[in-house]
Amino acid sequence: MIDPNKILAFLDVAGDWDPTLLVVLGGAVGVTLITFRFVLRLPKPVFHSQFVLPTLTRADRPLIIGQILFGIGWGLIGYCPGPVFSSLALGFAEPVIVMLAMVGGALLYKQIHAKS
Repeated sequence: MIDPNKILAFLDVAGDWDPTLLVVLGGAVGVTLITFRFVLRLPKPVFHSQFVLPTLTRADRPLIIGQILFGIGWGLIGYCPGPVFSSLALGFAEPVIVMLAMVGGALLYKQIHAKS
């Protein structure tokens, strides 16, 4: 997940597709399907006073725009926000640039959203 070339090869379904990321996806979905039901039966999370679950029941405009922007960014550079943190430990400049761009995007969103 921290190798952008692996991500880009997975996303290249029309070219030299590398399906090995499906194992990671399958593992994540499998663990979630098994454990999520048990976790939500707890009275509260371990590190918070209550569960905070989404209340939105339909896809709204900000959600769709966010999904599109996330997909474009992921497809262009091959870094997902979670694994880019791990990539910082490799000592390369590229993950630092991606992290700065993510923080800049978040601050820009906050600035735009505060005005509306």
